[in-house]
Amino acid sequence: MEQVDCIVAGAGVIGLAVARTVAAQGLDTLIVEAADAIGTETSSRNSEVIHAGIYYPQGSLKARLCLAGREMLYRYCAERSIPHRRCGKLIVATDEAQEPVLATIRASAAACGVGDLRFLSAGEAHALEPALNCTAALLSPSTGIIDSHALMLALLGDAEESGAMLSLNTRIVSGRIEAGRLVLQTMDTATCQGFEIATSRLVNAAGLGAVALAGSIEGFDRQILPTLRYAKGNYFSAAGRTPFSRLVYPVPEPGGLGVHLTLDLGGTARFGPDVEWTDVLDYRVDPARGERFYAAIRRYWPGLADGSLQPAYSGIRPKLSGPNEANSDFVIQDTETHGIAGLVNLFGVESPGLTSSLAIAGHVRRILR
Repeated sequence: MEQVDCIVAGAGVIGLAVARTVAAQGLDTLIVEAADAIGTETSSRNSEVIHAGIYYPQGSLKARLCLAGREMLYRYCAERSIPHRRCGKLIVATDEAQEPVLATIRASAAACGVGDLRFLSAGEAHALEPALNCTAALLSPSTGIIDSHALMLALLGDAEESGAMLSLNTRIVSGRIEAGRLVLQTMDTATCQGFEIATSRLVNAAGLGAVALAGSIEGFDRQILPTLRYAKGNYFSAAGRTPFSRLVYPVPEPGGLGVHLTLDLGGTARFGPDVEWTDVLDYRVDPARGERFYAAIRRYWPGLADGSLQPAYSGIRPKLSGPNEANSDFVIQDTETHGIAGLVNLFGVESPGLTSSLAIAGHVRRILR
């Protein structure tokens, strides 16, 4: 039976960041990915935003890892020439009743260490973005955008340079504990052939499949598994070049941050995500949902022309909270939680997971020492 020091399940941005970090520590590392390419699910189906760390409860993993990860990510992008831009964003109130929410957001962000948010009057916001409609806004200069695929390629390159190996089309079917090791039964998804591999460390960064993977390990207490919910987010793009140079976010809504305007590095506007609770992995975008987008967008961009929105793509967030529930934190389970030596489970790593990726990797490395 083959054996490696560490197996990382999942070749999304989190798995690749973890593999890069543990391989650099000298651990013989194998990345296993069920798909035929890296980053095909949540990591490539998001807004590609570098978040400032604004929305998360003080002391939460999301708050701490986002704030640390943001600075790590900006430095990493500069060092590796990964396309990105610190463009800033505006969080806008579109009527006076929403303005107290801006004050709450600013106070909460400051408590978490984000001290650069600035209140803007309607006139000040309009001077920055003439097409914008609002009664007041918060300016976040630390928010940016990134080419997520270029980031993942860089992480993979670093991991492989440190000796890590990537095995695509490889699904972990089950696992068991044997002689102090985790023995994993895997299957080649292209040929359906199976093989076993043993490891003393398993990092479960399987994203949408992380809960199922943990539950497939013999001896794992399934009572401590969280309930995973799929929150589908649909995105639409706008024809032509947008008049905005910054991201524009409404005040948050239950389940997400509202239908916001983000930019790609070419200047094209993308709108979304909305929140569509689902039970299946279906990435098709219903064009009819675009009709709801117009009303939401026109609250802050009244000049959006009829017929200008086109279905773009969708993503599914691995949420641990459901409709009308408070947003859950990241869940990182280690031996103290489940009693299995060498196993680290990463559950519910949705936004700001991309921003937090390098900090999450450091957190996991410290657990595995």
